Amino acid sequence: MNILCLASYEKGHDFLREAKRQGAGVMLLTSQSLQHTAQWPRESIDEIFYMPDTDHEWVRADVIKAVSFLARERVIDRIVALDDFDVELAAALREHLRVPGMGETTVRHFRDKLAMRRKARASGLLVPDFVHVLNHAAVARFMEHTPAPWVLKPRSMAGAIGIQKIHQAADLWPALELLGDMQSFYLLEQFVEGDIFHVDTIVYQDEIRFAIASGYGRPPMEVSHGGGIFTTRILERQSEIATGLLAENRRVLSALGMVRGVSHTEFIRGKADGRIYFLETSARVGGAHIVELVEAASGLNLWGEWAKVEIAGGDHPYDPPSVREDYAALLISLARQEHPDTSAYQDPEIVWRLVQDHHAGLLLASPSAARIRDLLSQYETRFMHDFNAWAPPRDKPSH
Repeated sequence: MNILCLASYEKGHDFLREAKRQGAGVMLLTSQSLQHTAQWPRESIDEIFYMPDTDHEWVRADVIKAVSFLARERVIDRIVALDDFDVELAAALREHLRVPGMGETTVRHFRDKLAMRRKARASGLLVPDFVHVLNHAAVARFMEHTPAPWVLKPRSMAGAIGIQKIHQAADLWPALELLGDMQSFYLLEQFVEGDIFHVDTIVYQDEIRFAIASGYGRPPMEVSHGGGIFTTRILERQSEIATGLLAENRRVLSALGMVRGVSHTEFIRGKADGRIYFLETSARVGGAHIVELVEAASGLNLWGEWAKVEIAGGDHPYDPPSVREDYAALLISLARQEHPDTSAYQDPEIVWRLVQDHHAGLLLASPSAARIRDLLSQYETRFMHDFNAWAPPRDKPSH
């Protein structure tokens, strides 16, 4: 079994290590701009290849030609995108080389926010009202019949990158003019006020083998655009909201066609009506250290399990290991200090500390959900005083 991993950004170390532990040959195709900075686990990689990147993007046709050239002398059994921005490219390579895995049509449902919303709505799932930014008359009708505010979203970015909140119709048209010929790569969506949640999942042969529900503190978009502390915590497993989220997550992944892999799916519970709306999903692990959050609560590493799923590939059985049912919470803040010092935080529930310039972060774990809620509340207040800073959100990703 030989796996080619695509990573235009540095991530997925645990996937690479587990794939090698499982006996796979591991090849990594990554960005030339990372050649001298990324700390890849070289002991777990047989070969590394570098692609030139212009403005942190690969040229699709060039990658297809390069990988086809590699395949002249190397057997490629699986192609895996370690980053969200490589998911569509991985699908294109699978189609071109006829390698098993998610193809381009299905991948659209896990990458293109417009495609996933249309498919979800057609499958009877509840989604915020939306319109493709394509026909201006249709956009005008949408704003006339859908109360403001709205959210202007890029169809294929990750997280809160490129998202704008629009408060009135007069604000939208200048924003669209700035987009120019890129307008059709956006959608306009009704802003639904409420609490944001995520479900992180392992799927194998159409069956959910593991899923865990978590709730953000303030919505990630609000933190990105207005500052504050990013937090998320594992929900009480038998709570009404957790069981409701797991049920909706099952419907989403079935409707969108995930056969095997991992997924990070986000929902909102509307403040006005209490209903659960589907926001978006993905065919990859969650970012922002959510893998560490899940592992702290369950003992299960999503990167490692994903590697096992890929290697099993539908030809062999896969079952996740037995998991703990502890609780965990994560908090991360942009920091005023270049090297923030979190040593004053000494509670035994701290199991991980973020080491990153101008960022402070802690991960908490305990068998007690109440203890986690209490510590998270305390720490969020302290982080605001000790570290918190704010910077304008990015319009595009960066290494």
